[in-house]
Amino acid sequence: MTSQPSLHDFDDRTALVTGASSGVGLEIARALAAAGARVIMPVRSRARGDAAIARIRETVPDAAVELRDLDLTRLESVAAVAEELIAEEDPIDLLVLNAGIVLLGDPVRHVTPDGFEAHFQTNFLGHYALTRALLPLLRSSRTRVAVQCSLAAARGHVPWRDLQSTERYAPLRAYASSKMLLGLFAVELARRSAADHWGLAVNLCHPGVVPDTGIAPAIREKQGTGAGARLAARLGHSPASAARTALAALRAEYGTAEIVGPRMFAPAGAFGMSGPPREQRPFHTLTDRSDGARAWGTGEALAVGAVV
Repeated sequence: MTSQPSLHDFDDRTALVTGASSGVGLEIARALAAAGARVIMPVRSRARGDAAIARIRETVPDAAVELRDLDLTRLESVAAVAEELIAEEDPIDLLVLNAGIVLLGDPVRHVTPDGFEAHFQTNFLGHYALTRALLPLLRSSRTRVAVQCSLAAARGHVPWRDLQSTERYAPLRAYASSKMLLGLFAVELARRSAADHWGLAVNLCHPGVVPDTGIAPAIREKQGTGAGARLAARLGHSPASAARTALAALRAEYGTAEIVGPRMFAPAGAFGMSGPPREQRPFHTLTDRSDGARAWGTGEALAVGAVV
């Protein structure tokens, strides 16, 4: 297995981290800034972005962090930030697709301004559109890409005939489906890069369970203080600890002798809920090549005209 570069290899690199205004994304940005990287944080709210920068500089006073405007629920916003970044002609050495929503406590199906189900666009389609629009820059930069998946994507299947959850909406099902689509897109991105010599190193990760962010608060809201919620709180870990799997995915080379395709990094503790990062085989839900091509084709059909 190829040895991993150290965290110091992020020095003088430029990183783009989505969802960096809070939670695990903020801690990924903080760690990269502490390692000497310039970190671009595309955010929907400038106020929250400014607050995140202030929090990062509490521990990394000289952090090179800056904001861009990005709303993943609006493809025109995705197109605008991609155009801005390409025009700057600066390389993007590291890309972390981390942003995501989970509306588990809300039984109402929410639709984005673009008309897509909210989980579908925020977690999958917006990231597909961003990556696709930035692809010329990523190829020239030979970018390392870390794609943040979820334990929720480890089981089940993508409802291909109801991707928008119009026939049957269940929040957890919609969330899991969107994360499976994102993971399948990552696998297909890696396959295309290897086949066409794009030079990208694409790897998967998931943060485990973080009691104060992501899906855990939604579970508590729905289930209260039941046994499941108490178990998650006991076995989960902090955003800073959870951020380590994404950093491991960025450090790792693409593929190994044992695993052809993206590698996956997950917490090493019980049930993958917490602990230091370790490599595991990608979820079986993400390994079907035809599903990967189908996820790519879905993004292409729905997003490319709006962003390219």
